[in-house]
Amino acid sequence: MIRDVSNLRKTYTKNFLDERDLPDQPLNLFDKWFKEAISNKSKNEINAMTLSTIDNFGYPNGRIVLLKYYSIDGFIFFTNYNSKKSLSIQKNNKVSISFFWEEMERQVIIKGNAYKTSEDLSDQYFNSRPKGSKLGALVSKNQSSVIESKKVLIQRFNQLSNEFKSKSIERPKNWGGYIIKPIEYEFWQGGPDRLHDRIRYRNNVKNWIIERLSP
Repeated sequence: MIRDVSNLRKTYTKNFLDERDLPDQPLNLFDKWFKEAISNKSKNEINAMTLSTIDNFGYPNGRIVLLKYYSIDGFIFFTNYNSKKSLSIQKNNKVSISFFWEEMERQVIIKGNAYKTSEDLSDQYFNSRPKGSKLGALVSKNQSSVIESKKVLIQRFNQLSNEFKSKSIERPKNWGGYIIKPIEYEFWQGGPDRLHDRIRYRNNVKNWIIERLSP
């Protein structure tokens, strides 16, 4: 069966990117767009990003994770260190993340290298999580592994809930953060007639080279 979805399209008209208005630092533009996405009161998770890694067979894997911190140093998310994404990063730490803010007709793609964050930062964030999320991290000890059924997870969750009813939950050693240190940003602003604005920032150590790309 072939389902024709070729008529699903929209026209982008909300904004544009002009080189004269671009900051020298790409993080400043990212921060501006991120704040505008928040003020736009989107129903979507503004900090949701697609993290792409390369597996042992050379295939790319993309999945949605949540951005938790960002700064001039990089972009930070947290995960199970036994997960498929983490094992891929440990073999090949070249990754990309992408954000799509539909209401703003904007996309940002960031390429960089991923490194584990400090244990102190992982502890700090883990301790800020709701108790249910902490228990979930303990239940899913080997993320991405095959399990018998969801019933097994629920039983384990209930068991741990009773065990830690009046006890604090420490961060498991197999759970923590990664920081992605960018080497390249691409900012995409949808435009009419598919004449989208695409601006790339490339890091050449001393500064960022700004280039316009063909849409």
